[in-house]
Amino acid sequence: MKGGGIENPAFETPSSDLGRRYHAGPAMAGAGTAAPAGPCPGLEEGPCGWGPCTPRALQLCNNSEGYLAAYSLLAIFQGIVVNGLINISISTIEKRYELNSSLTGLISASYDIAFCVLSLFVSYFGERGHKPRWLAFSAFMLGLGSLVFSLPHFSSGNYQYGGKLEDTCQTAETTFANATCSATTNSSLHKYLYVFILGQLLLGVGGTPLYTLGTAFIDDSVPKHKSSLYIGIGYAMSLLGPAIGYVLGGQLLKVYIDIQIPKRQDTTYTKVDQDDPRWLGAWWIGFLVCFFAIWLLIIPFSCFPRHLPGTAKIQAEKISETHDDGSQVLVQTNNIGQSFKDFPMALLILLRNPVLMSLIIASSSEALVATGFATFLPKFIENQFGKSSSFSATLGGLVLIPAAALGQVISGVLVSKCKMDCKGIIKFMISTCSVALILNTVFLFAKCGNEPFAGVSETYNGTGTLYNLTAPCNANCRCLRSMYYPICGRDEVQYFSPCFAGCASYLFNNMKKTYHNCSCIGKPKRENGSEDFLYEAVPGKCPTQCKFLPLFLTFFFFAVVFTFMANTPTTVAILRCVPDKQRSFALGVQSVFLRLLGTIPGPILFGVAIDNSCTLWDINECETKGACWVYDNERMAYLLMGISAACKTITIIFVVMAVYFYKPPPLTKVLPRKTSEKVSVIH
Repeated sequence: MKGGGIENPAFETPSSDLGRRYHAGPAMAGAGTAAPAGPCPGLEEGPCGWGPCTPRALQLCNNSEGYLAAYSLLAIFQGIVVNGLINISISTIEKRYELNSSLTGLISASYDIAFCVLSLFVSYFGERGHKPRWLAFSAFMLGLGSLVFSLPHFSSGNYQYGGKLEDTCQTAETTFANATCSATTNSSLHKYLYVFILGQLLLGVGGTPLYTLGTAFIDDSVPKHKSSLYIGIGYAMSLLGPAIGYVLGGQLLKVYIDIQIPKRQDTTYTKVDQDDPRWLGAWWIGFLVCFFAIWLLIIPFSCFPRHLPGTAKIQAEKISETHDDGSQVLVQTNNIGQSFKDFPMALLILLRNPVLMSLIIASSSEALVATGFATFLPKFIENQFGKSSSFSATLGGLVLIPAAALGQVISGVLVSKCKMDCKGIIKFMISTCSVALILNTVFLFAKCGNEPFAGVSETYNGTGTLYNLTAPCNANCRCLRSMYYPICGRDEVQYFSPCFAGCASYLFNNMKKTYHNCSCIGKPKRENGSEDFLYEAVPGKCPTQCKFLPLFLTFFFFAVVFTFMANTPTTVAILRCVPDKQRSFALGVQSVFLRLLGTIPGPILFGVAIDNSCTLWDINECETKGACWVYDNERMAYLLMGISAACKTITIIFVVMAVYFYKPPPLTKVLPRKTSEKVSVIH
């Protein structure tokens, strides 16, 4: 269509035949489809190359298969960066640049903001342009966005994980204990937030042509019976990207952020390892690699012609087979969508369709939950079950990506095999969403409580108060709250640092560091072994006693499967409940609402909920709040379950409304559905 969205030649008819076919009724329309016109004039088919330079070897790729290969590679790398590396790097970026989850949620939403603003305009103007060159522009912007996103690492200097972070209890006259707020202490790292947002906006600009014009070019260039196959392959590759991104990003987080851990002669610095909470992985390497790889894809896209050889003949053979009984809005007779001035009318027709709007709101509600968990599931696993950032990110990818892909495939097969009509598809969505809502209760019984933390969840052996790290046992140590170096005492209680535990000395025993003379640490809870008395505390968090991780992952996997089982049916139902000539535009309208109501507020809402469960913030000498160190696990689980359950309930309500509003056209009541005949189902 011309007024917005993507023009789909499979549903277009030549304008000269439009009035004749519509007014003649179904019989004449069927006769009209029997004799397709000749090759479409005006399509600029040409060789593969750059101007007069058309090497013979390049012509082997001047076909739909060659374009699909380039498209698939770009979709893979776009998925790696946008849905893989960024999601897996959020926790590390928070700590490195002193950001809270609300701000990192804004970073995640910036991509969708750009996509939402540009999608209709890019699809409209690009439809009349050189689509492969638009894809070259897409590759340029995606590569540039990846580069910009990695720039904060190179301009913020080496990571300083602090001096004497394992600080023991010191006397008041030492310079360390008298640290005060200064200009250098008041860090400006949080200002890099705007660089990350800029990178995401550039990635959004690059992703818009890929999934609008790129998909339309595939449909333009292949026969109708192959179109779904080619588009399906491209979409499958886009799902492969996030999986690669999660695995790649998880491995890169095992590499120190500055590649080499600094070797210092100063004894106030200690070497960090992956078990140290100060450890930050090399999150930026993946973005830099993708920058070079994506820019290489500019070359193949820039050499493709405006239309691939044979496109004119293929376009001429694509004639609409949709029946219309004439009882709906006469979109075709009014030629809605032939010019930009028709845009408001075409949009109004869709917005007044109650079935379409109900399905759009339902899918937007599901998208809010999906993007929220895609962004923060690794962080939830890391804090809830006491796992490392890299391991949590890998687990998150292994659960989300295969489950989402499996859900879409299963639902597509079921809808196809059962030959569901529009109302049957919507009812099927009600069942899948209901099962997903039930499985969502996993947050109630598979949650983990917090391990004992002195000054946060319990007092110092009965002294001091909750939410106050200072107690009589460490009051003379002059400890700094800005230096987080947790240790686990022999009493199985976690302490903020050796200083807050009142530890005066440490030793190395078999290359393992142990702390001694700790005034705040009580007696061991288990006295059945002499090894309990060899130390008073060891570095790191206390090991979690929670064993619910396998149970949580199992239930959450199936919850994601049933959630995404509603994705493909939603798209099919939307395509069936609108006029043929507005199908692409309907998907364009859905993408706008999907981002405005779903993927943009999703990460922000989840980030705010996670911040509300924080019990211990990083506060420096200047009393500036940074990232969160400790969360209330039960509160976090309840908040995330509440958001998820509320959104799924909204989804079910609006899907039920879609069933209620939907009325089959009279044509489907009079004519039996035949395998050789495509019957229009228009609300």
